[in-house]
Amino acid sequence: MQELIKLNIIQLSLAYLFPLLLFVILKKRGLKREWELLLATFRMTVQLVLAGYILVYIFAKATLGLTLLSFFIMEIFAVLTVIRKFQKDQMPKGMKRTVAFAIFTGTFLSLIYFVFVVIGVQPWYEPRYLIPLAGMIVGNSMTGVALALRLLLDGMKKNRVVVEEILILGGSPKEAAKEVVNSAFEAAIMPTITSMMSAGIVILPGMMTGQILAGASPLVAISYQLAIMLAILGSVALSVIIMLSLGYRLYFNSEVQLKK
Repeated sequence: MQELIKLNIIQLSLAYLFPLLLFVILKKRGLKREWELLLATFRMTVQLVLAGYILVYIFAKATLGLTLLSFFIMEIFAVLTVIRKFQKDQMPKGMKRTVAFAIFTGTFLSLIYFVFVVIGVQPWYEPRYLIPLAGMIVGNSMTGVALALRLLLDGMKKNRVVVEEILILGGSPKEAAKEVVNSAFEAAIMPTITSMMSAGIVILPGMMTGQILAGASPLVAISYQLAIMLAILGSVALSVIIMLSLGYRLYFNSEVQLKK
C-alpha cells in the first residue's frame, strides 16, 4: 500500500491557482465579487490551519470535556451562521430559539445514535471519530435548516392571503400552513438526496476520498461513507422537520389567527 503523500508548502501554494483563476474571471466579468472571494479564501486558510493545530491538541488529550466542548462550539457556530443569514428578514418572535433547538436536537440525536449504535466506538467520545463525524452532520443540517427557513419565511409571506382564507373556512393553523411547510421540507432535503443518488458514480464523497488517500481499503472506506451519508440524511430530515413543525406555529396567535 502506497504511503500518504504529504503536501509541502510549495505544493499547497500551487493549489491557490484555482481561486486566482476565479478572481481573474470575476474581474473581467465585472461581477464585483473579487474581495469577497479573497476574504473567503483567507478565512478558509486561517480557520483550517487553526483547526488543524487545535485538533492535534484535542486528539492527543482525548478527554470527554474537550470533545464535548468542540461539539458545542460547532453547534453554536452553526446556529449563528443560520441566524446571521436572516438578520434583514422579519422573523416571528421565537424563531431564533426554534432554529437553535432544531439544529441541536436533530444533530445530537443523529450523532449519538451513529456513535453508540452504528459504529460502537470505545470510548464513545473518542475525538478522532466523534469530531469529524459531528462536523459533517452539523454542517449538512445547518445548510438544510437554512434553506427550509428561507422557504418558510418567503412562503408564509407570499401565501398570506391563502393561509387566512383557510383559517376563515375553519381550517387549523396546521392545515393552513401545510402547503408551505411541505414545500420547504421537500426542497431542504432534496440536495442531500441528490448527493446520495450521485455518490459513487459522479462523485466520490469526502469521507471516502480521505480514507482512501490515507491508505484505507476502498471497501472499508465505502462502508463508512454509506453509514455517514445515511446519518446525514437522518440528521437533515430531523433538524428540518423540527424547525418547520415548530416554526410555522409562531405565525399564529392563541386565537388561531395569523399574526400581523
